[in-house]
Amino acid sequence: MACNRSWHIFSLFLLLISHVHGLTSYDPESLDELIHQYAMKAQAKKRTGTSLKVSLPANFSGMEVSVVRLRSGRLWERGANFSSFYIPPRVIPFPFVKRLSIVYQNLGNWSTRYYRVPGYSLVAPVVGLMAYDASNLSASGNEALKFSVLGDPILINFPNLMTKGNLETLKCVKLGPDGLVHFRNLTKENTCITQGDGHFSVAVQNPEVAKNNRVWIWWVVGFAAGLFAVVLLGVIGYTTFKLVRSKRFREMEAESESGVVLDTTSIGRSKMPSAPMVRTQPTLEQDYVP
Repeated sequence: MACNRSWHIFSLFLLLISHVHGLTSYDPESLDELIHQYAMKAQAKKRTGTSLKVSLPANFSGMEVSVVRLRSGRLWERGANFSSFYIPPRVIPFPFVKRLSIVYQNLGNWSTRYYRVPGYSLVAPVVGLMAYDASNLSASGNEALKFSVLGDPILINFPNLMTKGNLETLKCVKLGPDGLVHFRNLTKENTCITQGDGHFSVAVQNPEVAKNNRVWIWWVVGFAAGLFAVVLLGVIGYTTFKLVRSKRFREMEAESESGVVLDTTSIGRSKMPSAPMVRTQPTLEQDYVP
């Protein structure tokens, strides 16, 4: 038992040292591992259902972390109101465990160091909601869990958005690994929704990007209008050509009908036009008859 505890402390020390030395990279996954270790340490020997504030090293000042240990049955029946997150009833961990630890993160002024959204600016701190298997707190490397939401979605409240712009331009963002970003509209003022765990914030598009997008949209509209005009002119020209040709054919048919009508004669199974008489009688050029 003492050996396992010493190894746990040693691994935590190595993780902290490696994170401090690699601080310039600001790897979100490494930060999650570090916070998880401190959260598990903070709730050791604490009773279930108590929300605890997690103390991080001094070089991470500005971050807020808390953890709560719950029974899965209680979470399913009552849900949980945990800092910026409201977890409604009918939510269970996946894979299912009897007890789980929910870790809340608020990265504060560290948000833009760990997460970036190309073309957008974050106007709220990045907050995280992570779940881990807490059936055995003494076990090292507690398994990360997902939430299975079978009822209403999880709500995320951002009370103090750092913007004075139009709220319609704000977007909820879910920040995934490898820079993956999912956008969603705010359901109401200062509130986002999610169907699972992860890291979340609110972003607004940068003015330069919005301007370039408008120019690009106008270019697309102009090209589409020009293409439509060319197609329309082509259709009009082709229709005019068909009408003129049809009119010319009708005139030729009228002229043919007003001419001399020839009799027909049958040759085999075919009918051929034939003239009943010759208008001009043949004459000899000389009167001499042999």
